[in-house]
Amino acid sequence: MAATWLKDTIFYEIYPQSFYDTNGDGIGDFNGIIEKLDYIKDLGCNALWINPCFDSPFKDAGYDVRDYKKVAPRYGNNNDLYRLFGEAHKRGIKVLLDLVPGHTSEEHEWFKMSQKAEENEYTNRFIWTDFCFEPAKGLNYVGGESERSATYALNFFKCQPALNYGFLNPTEPWQLPIDHPDVIATREALKDIMRFWLQHGCDGFRVDMAASLVKNDDEKKTGTSAVWLDVRKMLDEEFPEAAMVAEWSNPPLALRAGYDMDFYLNHPGNGYSTLMRDYFVNDKTKEDHSYFKKDGDGDINRFLDEYLTWYEDTKGVGYISMLTCNHDTNRPRFTLDPEELKLAYAFLFTMPGVPFLYYGDEIGMRYLELPTKEGGYYRTGSRTPMQWNKGKNLGFSEGCEDSLYLPVDGEADAPTVEDQEKDPDSLLNVVKGLLALRHREEDLQADAEFKVLVAEKGKPFIYKRGDLTIAINPSDKECSAALSVQGEVLYSLGSANLGSEITLAPQSFVVVR
Repeated sequence: MAATWLKDTIFYEIYPQSFYDTNGDGIGDFNGIIEKLDYIKDLGCNALWINPCFDSPFKDAGYDVRDYKKVAPRYGNNNDLYRLFGEAHKRGIKVLLDLVPGHTSEEHEWFKMSQKAEENEYTNRFIWTDFCFEPAKGLNYVGGESERSATYALNFFKCQPALNYGFLNPTEPWQLPIDHPDVIATREALKDIMRFWLQHGCDGFRVDMAASLVKNDDEKKTGTSAVWLDVRKMLDEEFPEAAMVAEWSNPPLALRAGYDMDFYLNHPGNGYSTLMRDYFVNDKTKEDHSYFKKDGDGDINRFLDEYLTWYEDTKGVGYISMLTCNHDTNRPRFTLDPEELKLAYAFLFTMPGVPFLYYGDEIGMRYLELPTKEGGYYRTGSRTPMQWNKGKNLGFSEGCEDSLYLPVDGEADAPTVEDQEKDPDSLLNVVKGLLALRHREEDLQADAEFKVLVAEKGKPFIYKRGDLTIAINPSDKECSAALSVQGEVLYSLGSANLGSEITLAPQSFVVVR
């Protein structure tokens, strides 16, 4: 059963190094987040997901953790983060930290101990073969770097050795079963980390690569699910209101593995990708058939075919979380203009589940094509500094331009919070209106009924949330449906004619009671 507070929750994702710098070193910090909590509350978000902020060599932007119980000094110290929890809670804002359970940094003390030739309590904390020239079959691996005569498995990048949660069906002597005492010790160490942060005021976790724990797992992720169900049992007993959202993108599995929420992520060709990113990554020349591209000739059924299956399967089990973007995905402004974004967000924030807004998407920050930074590669362009005003470094930092974590948008028309706050028709003010509407209307919140009424290509997409009827036409052509829609208009973009038939002008949206 999902944490009760999620019913009326809208998350704001913060990439901490790029949000707001208060000490002039060019990198965002915890004090910067604290200073902007009132902005986040005014925006309408009542929960945060903060990307990795633990001590790290930052070869993968903090997803290579060196010490799970110590924050990275560039953001402040542990007490600064504890203060952030407290200041957020004063404003009714929950805080999720980013938990990386599948691997550590190669600089983590556990791994250094595991590399030693002599046996110790960390020998099996990571996955090692029996011999220096024996490959870790079926896994990426590294050899020749350790005192120990063995190769070790990786979970992702070379700097991320895989923690050992066992193998569902071991086939080699070095593969431990999931009930081996050393494997259980890894799981208990994970619980210990979670307890530490929850006891200090954290409200839960976004879990990185949540499906990656048990190796040689089956299609149903039986082994990995068993690990998470054991973690969930601990949470239910000790922290019943703690919430977890999975980076899994398979809600029928993730939600039954003890998660409150699972992200519907942008994987090329899946339903979510057809909404705003129906193009090759970093290829502007391919035709864009995204549903919210006004001239894209998109079809909402390409999304619904997958989404409805998951929605019906998981109703009452947990929530599907859709997002405007995240730190791994091209910003939607890459191909959508602000008017198109208004329609896309109107859809996302009136759908079931628990939505996530990526920092800067509320003002339509651009995707910038940049060289890689801290393992970001193409993703680096979605991690640029928040644009607060037209001041120095667009208000992100008083530091020198060459000290910035990443460059700010250098275009003269770079969107900023300050400019958009003054314009009642700005994307920012549309987002504020939509979020306020969601908070005000229980029928728009996480678990209210969802039913598709009209989803034919060339017609408005019309759906019910509880007693509300919502219609959207993202195209550049007027469209109608032979459906009687009448009542009080609670919110609209563009224009709609209601009656025995509903007609929507190009790029229009309406919520009717």
